[in-house]
Amino acid sequence: MPQQYCLRWNNHQHNLLSVFEDLLNHEAFVDVTLACDGRQLKAHKMVLSACSPYFQSMLYNTPDRHPIVFLRDVRYHEMKALLEFMYRGEVSVDQENLSSLLKVAEGLKIKGLAEVNDPVSAASVPPPPNAVSTPNKHAPSSSLH
Repeated sequence: MPQQYCLRWNNHQHNLLSVFEDLLNHEAFVDVTLACDGRQLKAHKMVLSACSPYFQSMLYNTPDRHPIVFLRDVRYHEMKALLEFMYRGEVSVDQENLSSLLKVAEGLKIKGLAEVNDPVSAASVPPPPNAVSTPNKHAPSSSLH
């Protein structure tokens, strides 16, 4: 039996984090737009889906190559902070904004900030509801276009 070798990239996680952050900062390869407060934030479906079963179920099997997700109950600065958290794994928040940010994170089921029950696999994710508004008792209202 031939001998096996394990090749390991020691700073792989750090490299991926810095690459993702750089992609976000330069809006390179973005494939989803988040609209809130009349402003827009561009992001990557893969990162949103990896960090949130809410986004994963919304974006799974979406026929649009670059959908626009309207987040009606989310303020721009909250979504910007949540994107920073998802891409960097951390974010600094003023005490006065902490509770509202955590409430939005809970509604969007952001892993690491919200109670997320079972890990959702892509195979078990239902397709999004036909590009109409999908109000959720615990999630900010949103629609997919």
